[in-house]
Amino acid sequence: MSVKIILLALETLLLFLFLVPLPVICSGNLLGIIVSVMLMIITANWTKFCGIISKIWGHDAGKFGLIFVSTLILAGIIYVGILSILMYKAQENRPEKANVIVVLGCQVKGERPSRMLRRRLDAAIKAMNDNPDTLCIVSGGKGDDEKISEALAMKNYLLEKGIDSDRIIMEDKSTSTYENIQNSLKILDELGMSHDMTIVTDGFHQYRASLIAKAQGVENVTAYSAYTEPRYLFTYWVREWLGLTHFFMLGS
Repeated sequence: MSVKIILLALETLLLFLFLVPLPVICSGNLLGIIVSVMLMIITANWTKFCGIISKIWGHDAGKFGLIFVSTLILAGIIYVGILSILMYKAQENRPEKANVIVVLGCQVKGERPSRMLRRRLDAAIKAMNDNPDTLCIVSGGKGDDEKISEALAMKNYLLEKGIDSDRIIMEDKSTSTYENIQNSLKILDELGMSHDMTIVTDGFHQYRASLIAKAQGVENVTAYSAYTEPRYLFTYWVREWLGLTHFFMLGS
């Protein structure tokens, strides 16, 4: 079996991993699909591609351009590799004892949590059972396509699962991770509690959530990570690279 066929098979598999989440479309699988298709085109036309590169290399400006692009690609690979290590470490950062549990909201369908949100709530139940004296802030506002706020849907789900209502605090104004943290901190101030928090969200999101929390003055951020369905993992992992880059550039 030729190297070309092996590479095309691997690139086809990579493309498949980003097509699986459809009809979900976001920056993560769009980027993955574009890169996969580009790699497949280059591999399928390798001889012609090498000829083009050889012609470009024959000019001084072309050499500079190729070296520059190659350096950018190498730097990008190193960058996302480091991000992935930090993301993995953040999702495994369990607390010895939680001060407060903050569940970050996501889509509600009608009045019920979406499948992804239910998995976050299941992780929150685990966190609350492990820390029986700890309060839980469910954080998320109401989107235009939602009948009730994410916070109310989360509270209802936790109540159905047997969690005492006096352990649940709703924060139903947030529209972003930044606001989730900001508004939860206001609640902690009102309760006279320290700002240490245990965040419940998907594992791929924990690192960025922790950076946003630390940027707002939270010193100790720990995590209970929800299970992410494998078919979404590659797409959301890549999207998180883009989200982290946006955070590093703009601070939000």
